[in-house]
Amino acid sequence: MTTPKVWWPSPAKLNLFLHITGRNDAGYHLLQSLFQIVDYGDEIAFEVTESADIKLLSKLHGVPPETNLIVKAAKALQEHTDCAKGCDIWLNKSLPMGGGIGGGSSNAATTLVALNHLWKTNLSLDELAKIGLDLGADVPIFVRGKTAFAEGVGEIITPVNLPSKTYLIVFPNCHISTAEVFSHPELPRNTAKIDWNDYRFEKTRNDCQKLVCECYPKVAYLLRQLLEYAPSRMTGTGACLFAVFEEPLAAEQALKSLPAECHGFIARGVNQSPLHDFLANKTTT
Repeated sequence: MTTPKVWWPSPAKLNLFLHITGRNDAGYHLLQSLFQIVDYGDEIAFEVTESADIKLLSKLHGVPPETNLIVKAAKALQEHTDCAKGCDIWLNKSLPMGGGIGGGSSNAATTLVALNHLWKTNLSLDELAKIGLDLGADVPIFVRGKTAFAEGVGEIITPVNLPSKTYLIVFPNCHISTAEVFSHPELPRNTAKIDWNDYRFEKTRNDCQKLVCECYPKVAYLLRQLLEYAPSRMTGTGACLFAVFEEPLAAEQALKSLPAECHGFIARGVNQSPLHDFLANKTTT
């Protein structure tokens, strides 16, 4: 009899704002952003094996297993800890790929946190976050599992508590290259820094949004629609957009009005990741 799979949460995130404040000596963009973790995302299951092989058994169109961040994260943890065990991995993909809501980074973080528990490698969150940073700038946010204010190139993280809001998150069925956005000559790169204590949603913006809307009419059209219902903004470098609601019912009504080809879902903002709630439950039972 096959043992039922245990599915670990891999939640999405939103950049409630994104300011580009300059570049460092290495040429990397310096940012300020507020990462809001939500209670909706992918799910990943792991089965520990005595063989050292890492096998991703769920196929993603256009993504070879060896380039998937899930596999890279598992191998990075394995190598860092000299773990002799391996695993079979399944992915239940709900988040749109290339949407700017952290799907790949979250998948990597869930893999690090879950396998650290299952392989009993006993690394701290700080150690896992350090491994994660080599995989992607957003991975440490998901590893630490807190809604947070981030600065620098994403490595300076301050956990924060935000009032719970309901978010309508929509993917306009187009893909945007982050590299192209950050290399574009028209991208603003000199926004003044803000103090976290002075943060207000309405006093911030996404510095990538104007450029992306000019280059991608689908994003601009959908943003105009969302703004008819609630304060709305693009997350990260896109393509996903989000609208902020106080009540789920209003978000549901707005979702019904959107074009059928758009992938939309409703999520609640949380201050602690569902991944860490799940881990806490695993360690106490």
